[in-house]
Amino acid sequence: MNDLTLPRLVAAARHGTDCQSHSGPSDQRYSCGNAPAVVITAASARLIIGATVISTTRHANRAGELRAMGVDHPVVDDGRLAEKVRDLVPQGVDAALELVGCTVLPDTFGCVRVHGTVCFTGALAGGWSIPGFSPFLTPSGVRLTSYAGQAADLPSDAFARQLQALAEGRFTAPVAKVYHGLEQVHDAQADVESGAIPGKHVVVLND
Repeated sequence: MNDLTLPRLVAAARHGTDCQSHSGPSDQRYSCGNAPAVVITAASARLIIGATVISTTRHANRAGELRAMGVDHPVVDDGRLAEKVRDLVPQGVDAALELVGCTVLPDTFGCVRVHGTVCFTGALAGGWSIPGFSPFLTPSGVRLTSYAGQAADLPSDAFARQLQALAEGRFTAPVAKVYHGLEQVHDAQADVESGAIPGKHVVVLND
């Protein structure tokens, strides 16, 4: 299992927003790699700066789910990601929070405007490094940064606001399935890896 708990995800989303250029809340757009975590990070970005959220998915039938969870523009990644994102935002997005991995960084760079930022914060599809990396991989004028911190990086007041939004129904932390006891950890991990059930997989330890 991974450490993508609610505080960790909110911290990642907050760091991603802090890393990009601040030209005004109405101008901020995010292109996020699709994963159960994207729902929380998208909602976090919306709450933190009022961002317009673009999220990728490889499954067209999940577009409705993503919209229901706060994504403004679900985009099906069929190998033409940059083209589709630029159809929505011709100049490119202000920032991209990369959750899929280094293998898709070239596509992500193609979605971002000049002076925009790509924040690498996860590799849910694998690919934590780029063999033979060259600085010229990054397009001219586009910034690349990363976040590998922990939940402790999140200020308590910021997390309190997030919890308040959750209580008021302005923020949704989707739970895919609840498992009971250590004997079901294997099932939970298998479901996470299959990607068949989007959302957070929660293991409750029995007393």
